[in-house]
Amino acid sequence: MRVRTRWNQKDKDHTLEEIASVIAANSWKIAGESLLNLENEGFETISHSQRLDVIAEFCAYLLHCADRLVYGKFDEDERARFITVMGSRLVGIMQDNRVDANGPGDYRAAFVDLLNARMDEYSECKYSEKEGPGFGLRRQFGEHVRVTMGAKDNKWITDYVLDGEAPKALEHLKRAIGGMFPEQFGMDTRALRGAGRNWDA
Repeated sequence: MRVRTRWNQKDKDHTLEEIASVIAANSWKIAGESLLNLENEGFETISHSQRLDVIAEFCAYLLHCADRLVYGKFDEDERARFITVMGSRLVGIMQDNRVDANGPGDYRAAFVDLLNARMDEYSECKYSEKEGPGFGLRRQFGEHVRVTMGAKDNKWITDYVLDGEAPKALEHLKRAIGGMFPEQFGMDTRALRGAGRNWDA
């Protein structure tokens, strides 16, 4: 899957907030691709609204992983700004998609609540810089996806997400963030082809 790792105008400086917005858009794309992979494996959804519920869980997982990834790379003010803007952008994208799926309404608060709940929950789980999310975090994430997908033929979803989609989604995210911050993450841009925090929207 292609994610945006570079700017078209290389000589132009971009703010942390602009980059966070791009990472959010990439995260939405990654979440949608992960859902498609689940469906291609035979795990069914029955409505566009349910598909957005699954995407919401992937976005929450990716937002938390982004927070863990930038920890120690940014100072605390930069980290807070980055995660706040990334989360707010995800909320905006979700709002637009919910209106398309469910009709007019304000869907922001429910998604903010979910993001905050998952950030708190996942912050209690092991995460190492070398290995990424520990088994417990990936297991909890997989369980949330399983519950969201519903009861039909879903007994294998948790393991599939834990061992497959969670690591793949994280690798895409790391590529996106590393491409935007190559110095902080020690990434060669030539090769790029191919603690929980609450926030308010």
